[in-house]
Amino acid sequence: MKKSSYPVVIIGAGTAGITVAAQLKRKDRNLEVAIIDPADTHYYQPAWTLVAAGTFNFPKTARPMSSVIPKGVDWIKEKVADIQPDQNQVILENGDKITYEYLVAAPGIKIDPSLIPGLAETMDKNMVGSIYTNPKQVWANLQAFKGGNALFTQPATPIKCGGAPQKIMYLSDDYWRKSGVRDKTNIIFATPGTIIFGTPEFAKTLMEVVDRKHIQLRFFHQLIRVDGPNQKAYYKITANADNPAKLYHNEFDFGQKLISETEVEIPFDFMHLAPPQSAPDFFRKTKLANQAGWANVNINTLQHKEYANVFALGDVADLPTAKTGAAVRKQAPVVVENIMHLRAHDKTMSDAYTGYSSCPLVTGYGKMLLAEFGYDNVRMSDPMISRFVDTTKEQYSMWLLKKYGLPFMYWNLMLKGLA
Repeated sequence: MKKSSYPVVIIGAGTAGITVAAQLKRKDRNLEVAIIDPADTHYYQPAWTLVAAGTFNFPKTARPMSSVIPKGVDWIKEKVADIQPDQNQVILENGDKITYEYLVAAPGIKIDPSLIPGLAETMDKNMVGSIYTNPKQVWANLQAFKGGNALFTQPATPIKCGGAPQKIMYLSDDYWRKSGVRDKTNIIFATPGTIIFGTPEFAKTLMEVVDRKHIQLRFFHQLIRVDGPNQKAYYKITANADNPAKLYHNEFDFGQKLISETEVEIPFDFMHLAPPQSAPDFFRKTKLANQAGWANVNINTLQHKEYANVFALGDVADLPTAKTGAAVRKQAPVVVENIMHLRAHDKTMSDAYTGYSSCPLVTGYGKMLLAEFGYDNVRMSDPMISRFVDTTKEQYSMWLLKKYGLPFMYWNLMLKGLA
């Protein structure tokens, strides 16, 4: 029978929650830890890009949640309704209350198509899809596409793995070249951002890829609505509407139509997007969230700024770096060390997290560059790997790492608290 009080309670059994739980138990096997999550299945989501390109088996991205919960950790299979940090309590949807000494908030991120009018109604229809929600449908769309406008886009909200919308675009280009429809296809990447990638060393290579593949980039383009049945997407131009040099790269006409000085209609025959994303609904309403809804933590210690016995990591944490599994790998040891310090009545906090994140940027079948960076987009490439491979360039060895090495490390090392 599950208890109602624990020294450590973790909300979320995704990458962050499982990794922290496993590392805590390795530090102290007698430590009582509970993890709260209603999901039956744990997914290795980084492989969904490859699933959508037909080069990875979807069932291999899923395992029963029961198989990844660390031994000795109590799994409370319920949804969280609220967190009351003043009372050190988590309120479950069934009405139960779980009391904690230390709380780790890792509930992940919410995919929310409803934030863009028309999007929820057309997802997985009308040749609109997303690797974030249904990579198998994207693969079906990829194969069904016979030419025309292929539109790739992302929202103005924070998203997990910001490079993913580019990866599937490069793989799609490769697939359509192999299947003979690329010469009948316009590829457009519309983004609210100002550049292709934040770290200059990797952005340089990506711009070379864009030019080689003849992809049109449209910057300062914020998706505001989608007309799925008529296959039209509408964008607000947020800046530089009168400065084409900053607005476009590889400009060509593909039937786009100016609605006004700051709004454009883009017709599409295939559309891939990262849907808008936000912190989970229950979390946004708690005292742990800042005004934007994310966990209000110190960016180096991952300790909550107001509640010293609360930590947050992963997608829900308000950190100025990319939301990725690689970031979690560096965040988890800091959270674990700081909880162990506090339990030993040592208030010295490790501030070792410097924003490390990583994006394995697949640029085609058999090609990848490994972008590693920290706060302020400073390059943080692994010195051991960089000794043998220039990770700013497309490499076959990095593709092998993405397809085989990283999934193995995830299931066998990271989720077991060993990496």
